[in-house]
Amino acid sequence: MDLQWLFVGLGNPGQKYEANRHNVGFAVIDAIVESFSAAPFKKMTTLTEVSSFFLKENKIFLAKPLTFMNLSGQAVRFLMDFYKIPMEKIYVFHDDIDLELGRVKIKKGGGNGGHNGLRSIDSIIGNDYWRIRIGVGRPVEKSMVSSYVLSDFLCDEHITVRSIVHEISSNIQLLLLDCKQLESKLNTIIKT
Repeated sequence: MDLQWLFVGLGNPGQKYEANRHNVGFAVIDAIVESFSAAPFKKMTTLTEVSSFFLKENKIFLAKPLTFMNLSGQAVRFLMDFYKIPMEKIYVFHDDIDLELGRVKIKKGGGNGGHNGLRSIDSIIGNDYWRIRIGVGRPVEKSMVSSYVLSDFLCDEHITVRSIVHEISSNIQLLLLDCKQLESKLNTIIKT
């Protein structure tokens, strides 16, 4: 029997959010689809759209919730149940304001760090899944966090993010084999 994995990118649906910092999870999923010539996305109920591809004997489902960030947990629960994927085979890609732009941290479990998408997932399925935290930097004022994550990357930021997104999508096999090796490789790319 094939091994099944679920990769979920967090973001908000719709063209106006496409280049937002909050949508870096969607950007990763789109890049994986392109890198592996995955199946076209198909809408599954009103909760999510899904693509898939095989990586050797592993079938990987790629999802972008259509629920908006604050309700991401509904889509993850639906997919987890529908495909019967255990928590340890769920990987969530998301923006993180506590990390410098382009830095990546990978860990299983933990808190939500104030991220509404993670808060929603944690409240519905628990927190023992893999998180791929992609740094988008932090605004100067704490009161600006909401508008900051919903704003687009600047030109020079976009170059850094595009590079990291490409490296993540090109090295997905390392996620399944050795997360720390992938994390180290990604963080070497942006060292000055």
